[in-house]
Amino acid sequence: MKKHFQLAAVACALGLALAGCSQTTHSDKPIEVVQQAQTVKQYDAETFFDTTSIRGSSFSPNGDKILVSSDESGIYSLYAVDIKTAKKTRLTDFQDSTYAVRYFPNDERVIFTKDSGGNERFHVYVRELDGSVKDLTPGDETRARFAGFTEDGTHFYITSNQRDAKFMDLYRVDAKSYEVTPVYQNKMGLDVGAISPDGRFIALSKNNSNKDSDVFILDTMKKTLKPELIAGKDVEATFGPETFSRDSKALYYSTNAKGEFAQIWRYDLTSGEHRLALKDEWDVNFIYFSKSGRYQVSGVNADASTKVTVMDTKTGQSIAMPSLPAGNLRGVNFSADEKTMAFYLNSDTSPNNLFVWQVGSSNASQLTNSLSAAIDQNDLVESTIVRFKSFDGLEIPGVLYKPKQANSKNKVPALVWVHGGPGGQSRTGYSAMQQHLVNHGYAIFAVNNRGSSGYGKTFFHLDDKKHGTDDLQDIVYGKKHLQSLDWVDGDKIGIMGGSYGGFMTAAALAFEPEEFKVGINIFGVTNWVRTLNSIPPWWESFKKALYDEMGDPATDGERHRAISPLFHAKNITKPLMVIQGANDPRVLQVESDELVAAVKANGVPVEYVLFDDEGHGFTKKENRIEASNAYLKFLNTYLNN
Repeated sequence: MKKHFQLAAVACALGLALAGCSQTTHSDKPIEVVQQAQTVKQYDAETFFDTTSIRGSSFSPNGDKILVSSDESGIYSLYAVDIKTAKKTRLTDFQDSTYAVRYFPNDERVIFTKDSGGNERFHVYVRELDGSVKDLTPGDETRARFAGFTEDGTHFYITSNQRDAKFMDLYRVDAKSYEVTPVYQNKMGLDVGAISPDGRFIALSKNNSNKDSDVFILDTMKKTLKPELIAGKDVEATFGPETFSRDSKALYYSTNAKGEFAQIWRYDLTSGEHRLALKDEWDVNFIYFSKSGRYQVSGVNADASTKVTVMDTKTGQSIAMPSLPAGNLRGVNFSADEKTMAFYLNSDTSPNNLFVWQVGSSNASQLTNSLSAAIDQNDLVESTIVRFKSFDGLEIPGVLYKPKQANSKNKVPALVWVHGGPGGQSRTGYSAMQQHLVNHGYAIFAVNNRGSSGYGKTFFHLDDKKHGTDDLQDIVYGKKHLQSLDWVDGDKIGIMGGSYGGFMTAAALAFEPEEFKVGINIFGVTNWVRTLNSIPPWWESFKKALYDEMGDPATDGERHRAISPLFHAKNITKPLMVIQGANDPRVLQVESDELVAAVKANGVPVEYVLFDDEGHGFTKKENRIEASNAYLKFLNTYLNN
């Protein structure tokens, strides 16, 4: 996490009701709704969440299987997918979600991560060849992360806060005995960003402020383990390590020092030379290489969609991909011999589907069909990117979903969706929750208010210490834009969002009480005074950056109180729904308890849904379904009535 105070698993939690329907039902079977010569099938939440979410694409050592995490069982579990038959073999079966990291380089042991009940204290585990599981980072307060294998596969690295809850130290682990050796004790508040394939160099980053960060190199061959500053000196800009070249001779890092958007630069570890490696008209979000370095994979955040490029470094040209279904490339990975490529395709109307391709061949094989078989993809809606002028003339972008039922003779209700953050971004791509909402006749306008990432560093910092004020007005003007559309019912517009978006929802009801008819606050901050004084200890390395954006509670407590909806709950007069995870380490349950009690005291309808087995976001499919059904009932009652 860089700037983000954001959901790990919730970017949009939507699932509501159909407006202007000739009939409605909550049966398990889809129904047909006929309007203006259009036929739209309406599906329930259970059908939408019959869709499978899948991630990860690590090849087995001999390249015949791909390791993924899939929630087809109801929670994320590990599966091995046979690339010839597409058969999936389940590898883990826990009560909590497990997330695939990768296969070992020389055998089919698996590394994965898991927390407990959404508490975000992730541990690093090994699944042995016999199916047994070993926790490499035990401890109730431990939080750990996998940091890569050495080139020869004999060792791998983890970071862990077991020594000091505030800081992540680096350790090397023997791949056979699992003996752990300390490598770097982090007493400077640095974050490990990348490790060279030969294990000699460690790239670290340091957040100086929310506008300024530096990159350091630690040479483990030197007697004194002292990180050397190599990028960021004497310039206020963000710098962050990305990856090393496969020959361990250069570091690739990102920076916005040369303009509004992040570029990729290359630092020669011998000569000290810096040179531009990759730039675009938008942020270049990532770069990495296949095992030998033959293929370079990079991604650009192009107007809320990720555009991935795979380049052959021998020719300097993008590789020619085979004919594929519509969608954006994601999660590209290569087998060890670099002859096979795995990747996902994703679009607004299609969730991640896993493909494999023999590089250079004319066809790729689709290994998964993630969309529920009961859903006709033609019933789903593609988004459009829309821009409008805010209160001060600033142009604000957003992602708009127009229900197929909507037209000037059949106006539909709408919701302004606010993303997490501060500093998040609503993006294109499939969301079962959003599509469920749109399928039931609700328009969604996911506004990327000032302070959102992806639109340049100036735009990104426009909300610094102006939260709940200027950025809230962008949301209000997003509502006004919806009211200008002849297919939206301007009297039936609500607001909802998760995490920071949940705060904005509650803030809208408290500080602009006549603007929105209803609000749904999902895992949202409502008391900044408490939240900023109770952040998890492992956020220490970027606490300064967070305080630069939000304000230091030691000096800005009065402003925090002024923008916290809890202290102004007496102003809330419109129906409110609150979603909370009991294990949330970021937004404590007491915040939602207090807000709900305060709004109920106003005589205002409040619906409170508390999940005992979730944290700051949803990890279980059954809870997503329950939440979506709750949204549906709430909005049918209070918005579309």
